Amino acid sequence: MKSTLKIIISILLTSLSVLAQSNVTENILRLDSNLSSPPASIEDVSWIAGHWKGEALGGIVEEVWTPPVGGSMMCAFKLVVDDTVKFYELVVIYEEGNSLILKLKHFHGDLKGWEEKDETLDFSLVKLEGMKAYFDGFTFELVNRNEMNIYVLFGSEGQYKEMKFSYKK
Repeated sequence: MKSTLKIIISILLTSLSVLAQSNVTENILRLDSNLSSPPASIEDVSWIAGHWKGEALGGIVEEVWTPPVGGSMMCAFKLVVDDTVKFYELVVIYEEGNSLILKLKHFHGDLKGWEEKDETLDFSLVKLEGMKAYFDGFTFELVNRNEMNIYVLFGSEGQYKEMKFSYKK
């Protein structure tokens, strides 16, 4: 009886998590409105940690992710085109409630912020699946221990496209 109940609960939870997400592009999910992120801890995405480099946006992109400490991970991102820093990002993933949230801020090459002083761009966790972490507009995919892809959603309602950032350690 207990094992039957566990199976039924598992099926219900799986069904609810599928209802909580919708594909926007091939690799990007969105969290449907008024639904909560799934349970998760920062350790579930610890595989993101590392110093990652690649090419995108017409230049060299670089991300340095710290290992989890204090319920969070942080990242410094940089885009360099023609030996000039075009912009930086400061990014964090941290535990909020019983799930995860990704927040970021952009900065020009001279460190003047894009967003207002107290504003961040926030991306709720949508789903964890193997070595993929789907945030609402971002997907992290560990290809192997030395390669990672990050898919980012650009555009507006009905005009979305994804951009793939391929990184190597």
